Amino acid sequence: MLDYGLDLSGVERDLALPGLVAEGEELDALVSAAADWSKPTPAAGWTIAHQIAHLAAADANVLTAIRTPEAFDAVLKRVEAAGSGHADREAAEGAAEPRSALLDRWRAGRTEVAAALREIPLDQGFPWFGSQLTATLMVPLRLMETWAHGQDVFDTLGVTRRPTSRLEHVAALGVAGRELSFHAAQSPLPTEPFRVELAGPDGETWSWGPENAAQRVEGSALDFCLLVTRRRPRTETGLTAVGEDAGKWLDIARVFL
Repeated sequence: MLDYGLDLSGVERDLALPGLVAEGEELDALVSAAADWSKPTPAAGWTIAHQIAHLAAADANVLTAIRTPEAFDAVLKRVEAAGSGHADREAAEGAAEPRSALLDRWRAGRTEVAAALREIPLDQGFPWFGSQLTATLMVPLRLMETWAHGQDVFDTLGVTRRPTSRLEHVAALGVAGRELSFHAAQSPLPTEPFRVELAGPDGETWSWGPENAAQRVEGSALDFCLLVTRRRPRTETGLTAVGEDAGKWLDIARVFL
């Protein structure tokens, strides 16, 4: 997971929340029209049904954390007891449900999560894996995960996905996750500042960091988001790096463990 001490002061819940809803609706339209949910996706051992089951399970955990935080300790203990294969087993259980039941459960969960994240005060923390969160971080996190797992389904079905401005929220998490990337690779965190400049889908430029930073990353926002969500290797993107540390970051970039 992410280092939840991230500085996401530029993220506004009320701007990101419609994007989260739209991301779910786009994936819903795709899977609803797909005749076969048993097709294998790029995630080893996961079919389309596994992908949807995983998203539904994550939404259920979010609702527990927000609505009954005192019960979230049981979620943590269950995950810890299951070990590293927890996500696979959980997805497999959901994938075994009848397709209509799983789809209904995912739809209901998405709706409830959006409502819960809209209603909770911005400064109210709730438990999550590894730390306390607020809606300011959880909204883009859910958007990112929906987009990433949705990409697996788009790839499986051979459907070209039109990039949208919602990628800015995913990219912001990717930039903020630089420390996590070096930590996961067991490499020292660079001390120099970084500049990231990404071309958005509508011709805009999204940027982070000081303009005069020697360590620089540039390219399309889509490529950057595919990289940090581990959906494409660096060699399959057009991203460029200036500076040794920037280059190393692109080799190890991620937004979750």
